[in-house]
Amino acid sequence: MKRWTAIANVIAPVVAVLASFLVGGLVVAAIGESPLRVYAILFRGAFGSVDAIGYVLFNAVPLIFAGLAVAFAFRGGLFNIGGEGQLYIGSFVCAWVALTLHGLPAPLLIPLLVLMSAAGGALWAALPGYLKARFGAHEVINTIMMNFIAVGLTGYFVIEVLKETGQMTPQTAEIPAAGQLPRLAGALQSIGIPLPDANPLNASILVAIAAIWLAWFILYRTTLGYEIRAVGFNPKAAEYAGINIRKTTVMTMVISGAFAGLVATNEVMGFRHRFLDNFSSGIGFMGIAVALLGRNSPLGVLFAALLFGMLNTGALEIDVFTDVPRELILVVQAVTIILVVVGNEVLQRKLGARRSA
Repeated sequence: MKRWTAIANVIAPVVAVLASFLVGGLVVAAIGESPLRVYAILFRGAFGSVDAIGYVLFNAVPLIFAGLAVAFAFRGGLFNIGGEGQLYIGSFVCAWVALTLHGLPAPLLIPLLVLMSAAGGALWAALPGYLKARFGAHEVINTIMMNFIAVGLTGYFVIEVLKETGQMTPQTAEIPAAGQLPRLAGALQSIGIPLPDANPLNASILVAIAAIWLAWFILYRTTLGYEIRAVGFNPKAAEYAGINIRKTTVMTMVISGAFAGLVATNEVMGFRHRFLDNFSSGIGFMGIAVALLGRNSPLGVLFAALLFGMLNTGALEIDVFTDVPRELILVVQAVTIILVVVGNEVLQRKLGARRSA
């Protein structure tokens, strides 16, 4: 039974992706374009050059962090929709600490900024986690509301306190070079991979890989991870077994928020080198889609983030070289998630019926 469940967990997302491309093809045909031509342009835009692949990876990195945040909370039976607010707080804290401790050398400042980014997101997720554990307040409502507070709060401090001198744009000054993560073009060129210097792919991808491993390690190789999964599977049984439900709930949200806060390693430390007000284009909410498609598995989140990174990168080529708007990619993404959710429900019912038999 476990083997069939594992196989189904792999096949179901693949079928959903293929079906969503089919639906997208029908939309393209209705517009009057050739689906084969449009998809050829899409894949060429995503994989046609080393530069394009670099952009795919760059676009995937923040989605990995956001997806891990949602997936980790799901494992504990929680629905964290606050990734957007948590990544804003994590990014602002990262920039603020970098500008405050600008005299530190890179070997000290970079690890500190990574930790502070995670701490900012963790702190912002701790309150809804506590409210859930202590009063039973639903985390969906609390995390949604805290998204608005985070965006407004960081916007205020950027404009009124840390705004770069002489700039109209609501952004902080550039963080010191000692706190910046290097772009990977130079390192890859040295081993024969011709990634252009202008490509934004940076060392935050290494942090993302480490985060994937850390999420897996916590969930499947620690006592805390066992308790989180037990509470997510059956809270009453977990409590009967002696697991502290309140503590586990808070810890789940704290770790989830920490993953969301790590978006700062890409956006602040690796790309913009400053905090920019309203910089996120819904990264936290896209994390929900990434987690669902990745079946709430750390490795699945990686592949789902790469898929969305590919779609986002190739969408520009579609917009430029065809009459199909780049919003087609949103259609593909939305249909994918709908099919994944429906497929998951069907799968659970089938497996439940087989167990009963």
